[in-house]
Amino acid sequence: MTLRASLERQRAVVRPLLNETSIADALAFYYALYHAPDRTDLFVHPESAENYAAPATGFLVRARTGLDLFRPLVTFRAPSASAAQSLLTRGLLPGRPVYLTVPEAAAGWANQYLDISAAELHDVLRFDPERLSPEINVLVTTHTGPDGLPRCEIRAGERAGAVAGINWQSPRFAEVYVYTEPAVRGRGWGKAVVRALVAHILKAGRMPLYVVAQSNEYSIRLADSVGFVPTGQREYVGQAIRPG
Repeated sequence: MTLRASLERQRAVVRPLLNETSIADALAFYYALYHAPDRTDLFVHPESAENYAAPATGFLVRARTGLDLFRPLVTFRAPSASAAQSLLTRGLLPGRPVYLTVPEAAAGWANQYLDISAAELHDVLRFDPERLSPEINVLVTTHTGPDGLPRCEIRAGERAGAVAGINWQSPRFAEVYVYTEPAVRGRGWGKAVVRALVAHILKAGRMPLYVVAQSNEYSIRLADSVGFVPTGQREYVGQAIRPG
């Protein structure tokens, strides 16, 4: 069996564990089921589920992304502490750091079996379509990146002063990122590029999501000004290392 066929089978047994329409599952749904196969490693619990000998009850996905070239992104779902320990043991190499993002409820298991640093809670926001603004900023230009995803920016000379793009997208959701150079903050550029990107995402039939650290007051204000609202969902995020 090829590696691709093996991953497709793993994805088939994992799929019932995730709700395609749930914002709480949106990130895990993308990385477990849609992330590029050659950059995705999936671990199923129990292992016998991969051969259809038992139903899957949990999984861990390790994904190499462009967000961090040196630390793969890891998320997991587990029905118990012992299942979480098994998945983390199989999916993480001892002493190798990963970027961990899990639902807040799984933070206890993560801290029980991993060494976590730079931990913080991220709020998951969704865009409220009723707050969609028809405002058009002529400074915003939209490009299509090598990955085929839109990228909206306002340039300051030779550099992008503000840029908004998509971290990932599934059939139903797309996670927005934005960066504004400190020197041009206060001009409304960040707000303008996010508004333009949100319009592209909505036109494609997806719901824009915005994930922001609770300590990032600037980003929270920007998201609110564009029309993002809290969902009540939180991700526990940090650098994680499995002890040797």
